[in-house]
Amino acid sequence: MKITATSGGGFAGITREHQVDTETSPAGPAIEAALAATDFFAAPDAPAGEPIGADIPRWTITVDADGRQGSISFLDDAGPASQRWRPLLDRILAA
Repeated sequence: MKITATSGGGFAGITREHQVDTETSPAGPAIEAALAATDFFAAPDAPAGEPIGADIPRWTITVDADGRQGSISFLDDAGPASQRWRPLLDRILAA
């Protein structure tokens, strides 16, 4: 399974990208378990709209697994969507 987490936004407008192949990464099983706990492929993407603050980064997590691909996006603002996806994102970033 290949997972990409990309961020953009914030004051500096810096884009970051992290890629993980769970088949080769030692953190692969933990990331796959975190992904399964989110019901990723059944989750709707974040609602459209702009963040209230220009300093709030937006993350997009894209998963390519067994011929299925899905993406979700959320604002890293400590809101409900951020709290749902942050544990998965933290595992991806630590891999």
